[in-house]
Amino acid sequence: MNKRIVIIGAGAAGCFAAIEVKRRCPEAEVTVLEKGTKPLAKVAITGGGRCNLTNSFAEVKSLEQVYPRGFRLMKKLFHHFSPKDAYEWFERGGVRLVTQDDECVFPQSQDAMEIVLTLTSLMNKLGVNTLCGSKVSNIAKRDVCSDGNPLYSVTYTKAGSTHVMEADKVIVTTGGHPSPSGFDMLKELDLEIVPPVPSLFSLCISDKSLTALMGTVVEQAQVSLAGTKIKTNGPLLITHWGISGPAVLKLSSHGARILAEKNYQADVTVNWLFEMSNNDVQKMLSAYVRKHAAKKITSAYPSALNARLWAHLVQRAKLSADMRWSELQGKTFNRLLTVSTSDTYHVTGKNRYKDEFVTCGGVSLNSLKHDTLEAKNHPGLHFAGEVTDVDAVTGGFNLQAAWTMGWVAAKATIIKKNEK
Repeated sequence: MNKRIVIIGAGAAGCFAAIEVKRRCPEAEVTVLEKGTKPLAKVAITGGGRCNLTNSFAEVKSLEQVYPRGFRLMKKLFHHFSPKDAYEWFERGGVRLVTQDDECVFPQSQDAMEIVLTLTSLMNKLGVNTLCGSKVSNIAKRDVCSDGNPLYSVTYTKAGSTHVMEADKVIVTTGGHPSPSGFDMLKELDLEIVPPVPSLFSLCISDKSLTALMGTVVEQAQVSLAGTKIKTNGPLLITHWGISGPAVLKLSSHGARILAEKNYQADVTVNWLFEMSNNDVQKMLSAYVRKHAAKKITSAYPSALNARLWAHLVQRAKLSADMRWSELQGKTFNRLLTVSTSDTYHVTGKNRYKDEFVTCGGVSLNSLKHDTLEAKNHPGLHFAGEVTDVDAVTGGFNLQAAWTMGWVAAKATIIKKNEK
C-alpha cells in the first residue's frame, strides 16, 4: 500500500481528502501544501461568512440545473458520497446543521469558522502535516515504485527556499485559477486544460433609470441570455451597477463561457413577473383596466413589484405616469405587457460576486477516470474540486462537489493494487 501522499491545496476538497486518507490509512504520511497563509481561507468567507456547506437537493430536478459543467460526473460520484452523506459526516463531527427554506444547508451556529475549525482540528488530531506558505511550481514523474506505479516529485518554494518532496500518490486540489498560468505546475504532465473563465458574477448595466432603483428586490424573476436557450429564475436584486441576486448568478454560471466570448457585452431579458404565466399577466392587466379605470396607471400595480419599479416599467413602455387605466388598450396595453414579462437590457460588463471567486474550466474531465478522479495517463495522480472543469451555481453546490470529489480521490489513493 502506498503511504506517502501529497495533497496540493488546503481548500475544502484538499482538507477533506486529507482527513479521509488518514482515517482509512492511519500509517500514511499525508502532507498538505498550501500557498496561502492558512488553510480553508475561502471556506471561511463562503455564504457571507456563514458557510453554505451543501444543499438538500430537494428542489433539484436535474443536476444540470446546478452543475453547468460536470453534472454527469457528479451524478456518478454522488453514488459514492452524496449530499446526505456530507450532512451526516459533519453532524458526526459535532457540527449541528440546519436546512433553510431555500434548501441551503448551514451550520446551526451560522458561523463558517465552525466548519474551518472542525476540519483543521480533525487534520491535527489525525496527524496531517500542513505546510502553509508553500507554493508548488512543478509536479513530475520519477522512478517507478515496486507496485508498478510511478513515483512523483513535487517542487515547491517556502520562505524563499526551494524544496522537493517525493510522493507515492498526489491529489491536486488547488481550486479554480483566474488564468491558465495557474496550471503551470502541471505543464510536464501533458494534461488537457480547459481555459478558465470567471463564473458566478453579477451583471453591469449602464441604464441609469434601472440602477436608480438600487436595493429593489423581486422575489421571483426570470433572466434569459439573448441568442441562447439559457434561462434562470429566482430572486433578483437591482444594484448601483446593474443586476445581481440568485437569478443573475445562475445565469452567469450557465452562460460563463458564452459571456466571456462576447467580452461581457450581451443582451439579457428580464421577466419581472415570472411567478405568473404570460396569459395570467394579460388577464391581470385586463382586470386592472376594469377595476381601476379611473386610477392613474402608476397607482395600482402588481403586488410582486414595488411602486418605483412599476413606475420604471411604465416609463420603459413609453407610457405617461398620468395615464389612467381606462386608457390602456391596444398597442399601449401590449407594450406594458411586454416590458413586464420581456424587458431587455444591454450588459456592459461583469462584477465580482462579494468575496467569492469561482471559475469554470480547469483539468478536463476527459483526462480523468471518473470513478477515481485519477489522471488516465498518470497512475497515482488524482484531482478534486474546482481545479477540474466542474463548477456550480450558488446554494452550497460547489462545496458539495468539493466534499464528494475529495472523498472519492482519498478513497482511491489508498486502495491496494489488487483491490477494485
